[in-house]
Amino acid sequence: MLELTNITKTFNPGTITEKKALRGINLKLEDGDFVTVIGGNGAGKSTLLNLIAGVHYADTGSIVLDDMNLTGKPEYVRAKYLGRVFQDPMMGTAANMGIEENLAMAYRRGKKRGLSWYIKSEERDLYREKLALLDLGLENRMQAKVGLLSGGQRQALTLLMSCLQKPRLLLLDEHTAALDPKTARKVLELTEEFVNQDHLTTFMVTHNMKDAIRYGNRLIMMMDGKIVYDVRGEEKKKLTVEDLLAKFSVSGEVSDKLLG
Repeated sequence: MLELTNITKTFNPGTITEKKALRGINLKLEDGDFVTVIGGNGAGKSTLLNLIAGVHYADTGSIVLDDMNLTGKPEYVRAKYLGRVFQDPMMGTAANMGIEENLAMAYRRGKKRGLSWYIKSEERDLYREKLALLDLGLENRMQAKVGLLSGGQRQALTLLMSCLQKPRLLLLDEHTAALDPKTARKVLELTEEFVNQDHLTTFMVTHNMKDAIRYGNRLIMMMDGKIVYDVRGEEKKKLTVEDLLAKFSVSGEVSDKLLG
């Protein structure tokens, strides 16, 4: 489904602030893989996700999604195939537009559009049905401006929008980091439900080791721009926080965020 070959990325090359963010990344995701990506600050997790999304371009290497070479494609071209939820709940939605209008934008992504903004009744019924899955009462507030919603509600809505068209690849960039623990748990449960329901290939960056172990069928650990650990299946199910701490011990420090 996704193949990264010899990916490197250096920011501000040749300057005093030069940062080698990724160093020869080789990674292949199979169809339906739910991969959690763990690592300390500066490990390269978000940079790798941003390279896949097209926010940045790799210095070397190739990115192939479902036999499509995306290496030099701009972000707006890749958006047709990708669903994405950001760390900041404010980034994934248009605050001045209504809930159903935001859903309509997501639903029509990649489709031909006319000049009309009309939402048909059957389309509205679909949005209401999907919103009910969130169990947040938003199906009864479809005309409400998204800017009036709480951060957790907006993040849940963004997650729904990103999955509405069943993306080839779902990218989650620490999408619960800005939420309180109870809301974060709800969003993660919804994530697992949507991923399993549509068999979505998923790449989830997280700082939380407990979440990295609990969710997905595969775990990748990054350190200093490299993948240093890749585990899946039964071996992943047997992992403990202590096991990951032992892996991290070679870096010299584990942050409170990783401990969750």
